[in-house]
Amino acid sequence: MPDFFEDVARKWKSFSGAQRSPRIDEEAVRSTYARWAPIYDVVFGAAFRAGRRAAVETVNQLPPGRILECGVGTGISLPYYDSAHRIVGIDLSPEMLDIARRRVEEAGLSNVEDLAVADAGDLPDPSDAYDAAVAMFVMTVVPDPKAVMSELIRVTRPGGAVVLVSHFPDQKGWRKWIGQKLAPISASIGWHTDFAVERILGRDELRLVERRRVGPLGFFTLLVFERL
Repeated sequence: MPDFFEDVARKWKSFSGAQRSPRIDEEAVRSTYARWAPIYDVVFGAAFRAGRRAAVETVNQLPPGRILECGVGTGISLPYYDSAHRIVGIDLSPEMLDIARRRVEEAGLSNVEDLAVADAGDLPDPSDAYDAAVAMFVMTVVPDPKAVMSELIRVTRPGGAVVLVSHFPDQKGWRKWIGQKLAPISASIGWHTDFAVERILGRDELRLVERRRVGPLGFFTLLVFERL
């Protein structure tokens, strides 16, 4: 827990001195989540629950298939997938995945095929390997969002779904105010609140089929794409 306060204090000082977000790099993300792994669910579980549930519910409306969860973390969402789906989870943090594996074993989640350390921007899977790819609160954390989007598209079969949920700063009024107040805490885990949604829209390989606000007071945005 002391690391939590140190991270927040450091980021608060950074944000108070300058509004530009620091560059995200892979090693920084890895080391940050290694420290956060034991308390991540306690600190962020409730705050992100509605966004995760919205994404999983979207996947559960699809026919049974093979699903990739990119940035599976501690596996907090795994118990909520329909058991007819086969789930593969990847994450950059071995420490987070250790918790996810314990969760799978304790809950007897036999539909979870694999949990593996992998870079979301350079996935080991062949093309068209999944019926759907899900990334929850991932795009604003990864060092190269463009590469991650390209990989999610590549590994999803034509006709499949790409499902994203995160906070994007295309909001005004009190939503914008909340995002600014949360910036130091979110930045302490590498989550940048200045990530524009336009960075992941407009891909020729995708058709946007749903975009809606979810979560507490509509603070997060769910994006559902069809892979063309």
